[in-house]
Amino acid sequence: MRLDDTDAKILSLMQQDASLSLDQIAERVGASKTPVWNRIRKLKDAGVIKGQVAILDAEALGLEACFFVLIRTSEHDPDWARRFLATVRASPEVLEAHRLAGDIDYILKVQVKNARAYDRFYQSLISQVKIHNVTALLSMEELKATTALPIPDRAD
Repeated sequence: MRLDDTDAKILSLMQQDASLSLDQIAERVGASKTPVWNRIRKLKDAGVIKGQVAILDAEALGLEACFFVLIRTSEHDPDWARRFLATVRASPEVLEAHRLAGDIDYILKVQVKNARAYDRFYQSLISQVKIHNVTALLSMEELKATTALPIPDRAD
C-alpha cells in the first residue's frame, strides 16, 4: 500500500498512543473525522495496522528477567520445524522468535520472573524438541525498546 503524508501522520500517532480518539487523531493530522476513519479502515484492511494492544510493563508484573536464547539445531526436516514452531507459539514466555541466517538457527526473546523460571521454560523446550545447542544470554539492562516501526519516506 502506498502511504501519503496523512497516512504517515496517522500511523505515527497511533504507534505513540493507540488509545487516541478518532477526534484527537483527526485534529492532530488536520483533517475531519470521517476521512481519517476511512483511512484507518483502509490501513487495517490492507494489513498495515495489524491490531491495537496495551503494552504492559514486565517489571511491574514481576517478570524481571529477559533472556535471549540462541538455538542451534542439527534437525532441519519439516516435522521438527513444525514441532519447534508449535512449541514456541504455545510458550507465553516467548515474546519474539526469529529464524536466522548464519551459525545460529533461531533466537528467542524470553521474558520470565527469574532464573528458575527460565530453567523451567528451558526444560520444557528441550523435552518437546531435540536441540543441538542452547545458549541463554541474560539482558542486564534494556537500553531501547519500542514497538514503533519507522515509517518509510513517501518519496521512495
